[in-house]
Amino acid sequence: MRVEGSWLDDRAARQVLAALAAGGALALFVGGCVRDALLGRPVGDLDMATDADPREVSRLLTEAGIRTVPTGIAHGTVTAVLTNRSFEITSFRRDVATDGRRATVAFGADLAQDAGRRDFTINALYADAQGTVTDPLGTGLGDIALRRVRFIGEPTARIREDYLRILRFFRFHALYGDAWRGIDEEGLAACAAEAEGVETLPRERIGAELRKLLGAEDPGPAICAMAACGVLARVLPGADAQSIAPLAAMEARAAPLPDWKRRLLAMGVAPKSAVELMRLSRADLRALEATRRAMESDAPLAQVAYRHGAEAARDAALLRAAATGAPPPRSLSRDVARGATATFPVQAQDLVARGMKPGPALGRRLAALEDQWVRSDFRATKGEMLDA
Repeated sequence: MRVEGSWLDDRAARQVLAALAAGGALALFVGGCVRDALLGRPVGDLDMATDADPREVSRLLTEAGIRTVPTGIAHGTVTAVLTNRSFEITSFRRDVATDGRRATVAFGADLAQDAGRRDFTINALYADAQGTVTDPLGTGLGDIALRRVRFIGEPTARIREDYLRILRFFRFHALYGDAWRGIDEEGLAACAAEAEGVETLPRERIGAELRKLLGAEDPGPAICAMAACGVLARVLPGADAQSIAPLAAMEARAAPLPDWKRRLLAMGVAPKSAVELMRLSRADLRALEATRRAMESDAPLAQVAYRHGAEAARDAALLRAAATGAPPPRSLSRDVARGATATFPVQAQDLVARGMKPGPALGRRLAALEDQWVRSDFRATKGEMLDA
């Protein structure tokens, strides 16, 4: 089978492959880029795999004038930097020992051994520079065709190598799985049996996976499966998995982009708890808090957008609609835009010109006029307010 796409014509990537091939190394595209191309999805990072060991990779690339960075040399990964682009190149490898978070690897494995240490069958696909796909395990292409997410080999063994694979299993099902076919039962059973292992993971890794999962177009079925097998309660205690489905329905009407923060709030996770559980940034906390405050407001939508921002107002409207079952207003986008772009016409110098002295009293008067203007639905003019 051949895969197609403009990514195969990426000049910098082809230079990297050519430099390795010129030295006698086998070099192939691997993983996500091949998987996504086969699924007709946009291709992102162009990762590569080779039978050359990391030192040989560095030597061959350096001789070809390509800068290298020993990103993860102990695990066989060298980053090639060319024309402001970077490409991760990982040597074929096999696991010698694992502890559920990290692996000790040995290089020199053949292609089948390298494929066998990966997580899911749809990630164990390789393609050469011409797009010819190799499926060393003989299962990846079939699972791609069925949109089926399965662990390679025995699921429990794969999970115990890295417990993050439990969360990746649900994320990959949300992104690539067939919702009608359902989640792989053998994989789900293994995730349930090994669920306690996710508690050994750093919260930063958990948070990164949850953000990607909740950012999928419709993560509802995967989130419900997580809840059913006991994983969700270990990473987001108290989260309501059932709330995602009504929110997804409302999002389909309003057509906003998927947003993990909106889904997180729908599940009833408090902003400060989310920060602790997922190691979120201060900017994330501010965004979550703004939406929470917008949800608590009973003001018209345009006024909410003025006070709390367009994103918070839109998300609050969608979350309220999902909670009540009432559809979001048809004018949602228009009202949000009107409020978010409104500009209060009175400034401090206008009050000074009317005889007020700078100080706390002026600030209070300015705030009162702004409240009056907002309550008028932004219709009160500058003159009307100053002359009142």
